[in-house]
Amino acid sequence: MPKVTVKVPTPLRAFTGGRSEVSVEGATVGGLVRELTTEHPGLKRHLYTPDGKLRSFVTVYLNDEDVRYLAREATPVKDGDVVSLVPAIAGGSPAAARPNAPRSGRTPTPRERSEPFSSADLRRYSRHLLLPEVGVAGQRKLRRAKVLLVGAGGLGAPAALYLAAAGVGEIGLVDFDSVDLSNLQRQVLYTTADVGRPKLAVAKERLEALNPGVTVVPHEERLTSENALDVLRPYDVVVDGTDNFPTRYLVNDASVLLGKPNVYGSIYQFEGQVSVFDARRGPCYRCLYPEPPPPDLVPSCAEAGVLGVLPGLVGVLQATETVKLILGVGSSLVGRLLLFDALALRFRELTLRKNPHCVLCSPEATQKGLIDYPAFCGIPAGGALSDVDASILIEPEALAEALRSDDPPLLIDVREPEEWAIGHLPRARLIPKG
Repeated sequence: MPKVTVKVPTPLRAFTGGRSEVSVEGATVGGLVRELTTEHPGLKRHLYTPDGKLRSFVTVYLNDEDVRYLAREATPVKDGDVVSLVPAIAGGSPAAARPNAPRSGRTPTPRERSEPFSSADLRRYSRHLLLPEVGVAGQRKLRRAKVLLVGAGGLGAPAALYLAAAGVGEIGLVDFDSVDLSNLQRQVLYTTADVGRPKLAVAKERLEALNPGVTVVPHEERLTSENALDVLRPYDVVVDGTDNFPTRYLVNDASVLLGKPNVYGSIYQFEGQVSVFDARRGPCYRCLYPEPPPPDLVPSCAEAGVLGVLPGLVGVLQATETVKLILGVGSSLVGRLLLFDALALRFRELTLRKNPHCVLCSPEATQKGLIDYPAFCGIPAGGALSDVDASILIEPEALAEALRSDDPPLLIDVREPEEWAIGHLPRARLIPKG
């Protein structure tokens, strides 16, 4: 008889002893589901009507196919198949508020009772308090937690909003940029009225207005090898929302040296990646990418573009992993890399392994401190133009004067048409480098 894995959704796990997967033997999908209800009788009334028919609000999938479009319950199965039960789930706002008081899934310790939540707090976090995995004790963990977000842009903005709403007690933000009009397509923490203002000043106002019980600590400085350890040290979890490789490797290395989990996210056009790097129990970022790509080989979002909603989704996934780490619940993305393709609307998961020869987190590690990260990533100390002969450069004012002359030079713009459409000099001629 084939042995098949049955995926049990959250609403039904109370009837399988909390298990998310159950191994069941059977020849068909219908036989498997009935065997499942024999082993776990509490499931029967949720899956079958009184006359023995599979309920219409429970869809059954065999691997990735809805069995209604196969042979329904008579669909045959084989060893290694996966059957998923997918019930309809209500969400959003109830038609009327429930009169019951919020209940906690845990009994607070005496020390926790000495730090009572106000009635306003209990109402604010009532949906958390209803979850057995959170309850009052878990909400206190969130209130005592300190999370550092490196970057208050596309990833940091949504992550910060949800961490503040969740009640994370202290949120540190590292950024030194001002709000630009081009940010507003994806950085939902800011508005048109904020253009030109420092991001951290706006973020502090907005997050503390969202939740007055949260403290926002701005670090309006560039993260460097000199200050990174001091900036990261006070925090429990680090969230990487950077947009460049030198800072990404710096955040990873500082997190490893300080023994802190690093919640990683990255985006490019229509694709995103999320993971949790924690060298104490899994790989670090260097285990996945020992060396950075050559400079300019991987363009930034400013050069290649990004779908506006993509960083929102990836940032919320980072916030989700952060809250789970603080609560100590669920299975984190340590040792797993989650890939998201927005065009196909598909997630994939890859296994990450700890590199036994990692220069930073292996037993034979040779790097014991932070390094010069721009040099490590191949970026000259003086910037991208440091090796260019100054005699061939021209200042904007000199170019403007030359273009106004009786014999103006031929000005060629080698950017792509999409960039040209955003803005160009009126006398330039477009000849894309591509």
